[in-house]
Amino acid sequence: MARDILPVADQKQVRAYARRLTLKYPRQLAIALALHGLAAVAGLVVPWQLGSLVQAVQDGGDVNGLLVAVVIGAFLLLQGLLVRFAVLASARLREKVLAELREEFVERVLGLPLSTVERAGAGDLITRTSRDVDSLSRTVRHAVPETLIALVTFVITMGALVLVSPQLMLPMLVAGPLIWFATRWYLKRARDGYLRENAAYADMTEGLAETVEGARAVEALRLQERRRERTDGDIRRSFAAERYTLGLRTVWFPAVELGYVIPVVSTLLVGGLFYTNDWVTLQQVTAAVVYAQQLIDPLDRFLMWIDELQVGGAAMSRLLGVANVPDDRAPTDARPGGELLRAADVRYAYREGRDVLLGVSLTVEPGE
Repeated sequence: MARDILPVADQKQVRAYARRLTLKYPRQLAIALALHGLAAVAGLVVPWQLGSLVQAVQDGGDVNGLLVAVVIGAFLLLQGLLVRFAVLASARLREKVLAELREEFVERVLGLPLSTVERAGAGDLITRTSRDVDSLSRTVRHAVPETLIALVTFVITMGALVLVSPQLMLPMLVAGPLIWFATRWYLKRARDGYLRENAAYADMTEGLAETVEGARAVEALRLQERRRERTDGDIRRSFAAERYTLGLRTVWFPAVELGYVIPVVSTLLVGGLFYTNDWVTLQQVTAAVVYAQQLIDPLDRFLMWIDELQVGGAAMSRLLGVANVPDDRAPTDARPGGELLRAADVRYAYREGRDVLLGVSLTVEPGE
């Protein structure tokens, strides 16, 4: 397996870094969130208009279908335009953040002590600079903005539901405990699971890189069977790590999917009961049910992207951990006494106790 040399940042360090990076662009973030919020507000007009239409028909009043259609179409068009500009603002912000992340990581990697890089082996560093960077890029480009958009839309829709009828807010809370406990159970296990998964990929990458780079030595020393066993073992461990995270998702996803259905059904049933007792109007019931249905999309996007956030969080932990590597030497005040270079009985080891240089002596005269 890969040598565990390069450290991994803890959750506190990851959160602090993410907070610092987010607050570095407050104006762009505020513009993006404001545009997404306005788009969500524009989308809330349609359920209210539908509720008014149903109420007017139920009361036997005159209904101007053309006017209702024009109003609904206008707000849908407005929502589409706002979403377009909101997505554009989010894209600009995330590309800035992603560019800064890449620059900082490259700077950290280039600043690693050479001895640490050599001891760590190729697998861990290759995986961090390729797979982990790709995972973090996908998270910054998609998961983070989608999560923020879903959260803003969810909060605004819940606020509209409260304004329509506070009583009809109660059936929406039925699914809360199920989604809360299922998500909490998942989040407690997901980060460690994805860290193990990334580490398993590093082991497999290192094993393959060693086999390819040392192919001639493997053939000359007849080590083919040993390398095959190493590769098979790495694949088994990688499969087990992925199977564990898959198991987490197969428990979590059905639980939250059930939580999506409960609010719509309970709002319809409770709303019907309240309507028969004249506690709410038909317009309020109609709007509340449509709002409950609209909540499914932002809630689903929020929870689905949480899984991607766990992958990105694990990748960021590994990338930030590179900065935690201590220097392998400390500067001193010693100065050379002349131009002569002399090494006497030099020894060197990548790992303690396993010298690869034994008793090397060398003298380089000035001008040589």
